[in-house]
Amino acid sequence: MFKTISSFVLLILVCSFQAVAGQRTAGFHGIGPRVGVTLNPDQVHFGGHIDFGDIAPNLMMLPNVEIGFGDDLTTVAPSFELDYRFRSDWGVWTPYLGGGLGPIFYSWKHGNSSSDFGAYMQFGIGKGSAGNQSGHFFIEGKLGLGDAPDFKATVGWTFGK
Repeated sequence: MFKTISSFVLLILVCSFQAVAGQRTAGFHGIGPRVGVTLNPDQVHFGGHIDFGDIAPNLMMLPNVEIGFGDDLTTVAPSFELDYRFRSDWGVWTPYLGGGLGPIFYSWKHGNSSSDFGAYMQFGIGKGSAGNQSGHFFIEGKLGLGDAPDFKATVGWTFGK
């Protein structure tokens, strides 16, 4: 499992560095940190995301990875998310709905590990500066489906355009 997690994290890092270096990736808008709490398992999580901006009108792609600690368990949860924004202007509070999919890697304190596939339905609200020149702030909640954690509450910031 360590090889799988390491390979996936390496892939995310390579994509992130390529996107940041000169912002060569089409539609790249920024990167940023995220932090929050997870219920069932009860954890604190932190991570990062890449904002690829709108791939269609008001439809944004925001892949991310969150690492959780608590309940004698460490989780690594990369997720590939699509969100529909109800407004196209980030200069005002903008609600959004969406979903995400991705693997979830579990590592228990006593040494066992496993992995599952998770799916989420999410909702949130975000606000950027006028013209979206310095990024945006967001607050979101995720409802887990299947083997995903029951609920995640997250805040984050995207640095970039």
